[in-house]
Amino acid sequence: MKPEFRRRSLGKSPQTPAATGSKMYHCSDCGESFTKSHHLKDHKQIHTGGKPYYCGQCGKSFTRQSNLQIHERIHTGEKPYYCGQCGKSFTYQSNLQQHKRIHTGEKPYHCGQCGKRFTCQSHLQIHERIHTGEKPYHCSQCGKSFTCQTNLQIHEPIHTGQKPYYCGQCGKSFTYQSNLQQHELIHTGQKPYHCGQCGKSFTQQSHLHRHQRIHTGEKPYHCSQCGKYFTRQSSLQRHQRIHTGEKPYHCGQCGKSFTCQSALQRHQRIHTGQKPYHCEQCSKSFTCQSHLQIHQRIHTGEKLYQCGQCGKNFTCQSALQIHERIHTGQKPYHCGQCGKSFARQSTLQQHERIHTGQKPYHCGQCGKSFTQLCTLQQHERIHTGEKPYECSQCGKSFIRQSHLQQHERIHTGEKPYHCGQCGKSFTRQSALQRHHRIHQRFRDQRALHSHQQSEDTLTPADNVGGAILVQVR
Repeated sequence: MKPEFRRRSLGKSPQTPAATGSKMYHCSDCGESFTKSHHLKDHKQIHTGGKPYYCGQCGKSFTRQSNLQIHERIHTGEKPYYCGQCGKSFTYQSNLQQHKRIHTGEKPYHCGQCGKRFTCQSHLQIHERIHTGEKPYHCSQCGKSFTCQTNLQIHEPIHTGQKPYYCGQCGKSFTYQSNLQQHELIHTGQKPYHCGQCGKSFTQQSHLHRHQRIHTGEKPYHCSQCGKYFTRQSSLQRHQRIHTGEKPYHCGQCGKSFTCQSALQRHQRIHTGQKPYHCEQCSKSFTCQSHLQIHQRIHTGEKLYQCGQCGKNFTCQSALQIHERIHTGQKPYHCGQCGKSFARQSTLQQHERIHTGQKPYHCGQCGKSFTQLCTLQQHERIHTGEKPYECSQCGKSFIRQSHLQQHERIHTGEKPYHCGQCGKSFTRQSALQRHHRIHQRFRDQRALHSHQQSEDTLTPADNVGGAILVQVR
């Protein structure tokens, strides 16, 4: 047998399709060709809808064994693909390739309408729906539509309330693994995403993208009803509820309703007293991370948001938006009882307590009650002596931010309050009000002086019995 085998091996052996590069296996449904028969077999499952490969842990089925193997990494936590620059690991090779573009700055996919560039094609496809208005993903329970599947998946647990992912350090639970991973960065302090313009770091890539719009001024999301533009889609969605009046998120303890889930979560901390976000400089605690970030700008003096009309700078975007209503005169929040309008929703809520008499915020030391949380916090500083607002020029500290702003005008010379009668300017509104009284007293004195002059012109006959007779002219 050996010589025969030897002669055959020396002869020209038939080459496999893989060796020649030819595609010998064709799909009868769509005509696609494959070099291996099992690849064709896997492919045919697309047309038949068959999913013969099942996950032993969750029962999910797949058309290909390779897809099942990739899926199983969700349960095992395996991340075999590593970034050579920062060491971050990924479940999928495609995710690693997308991640590498953070380091290289490569954005090969660009929008044909606005020219915006993206690191991956899926992000471009989702972005293009902003221009087309397409929302192909629908919630089967409430019918709400979304531009991408991930947003639908994020929305669906609102109805189920399921939160299967837990933080090992603080026990907090999350609906999605990605949210848990982002949360864990709070404990590690890791901020892997850096802004190339100002060097600021972020825990999430999406936060970096939103931050970059501060530098570019881009506001890609606009309201079809009033034409207002927003930097975030979530901000647009919350804004649209002003027009619809929708408040789908309800507090189980007091029944209060909210336009967004994050607002409900922040509100619930009023009942629990939880303040998980701490300032490393002054140890002050906050109920939400955004409030901590805004607070930290008190220490840094950073004011990223500028008004396009008057040039005034603000520490947070919401403060800028509220300020801009001074120029536009917009007051979108209306009281249902008396019809009064307000520029801020918080101001409306405070106003409504005039009708209800509600004072939900109590001081733990003296028991005094307040209609506003910020008023309670300011009051508590009387007991603690805390003065968190510090002047960057002279170091003087203040209990309230408004007091710091008034004080800073001493250094800047700004006098924003003007008298309409004489044009004199003042650093404080209260000083302007006191000044107005001078004009009032002056008018009263002129009237008195004019009256006294008319009294002096009366004859003795006019002043009978010591009584002044006013002559009608």
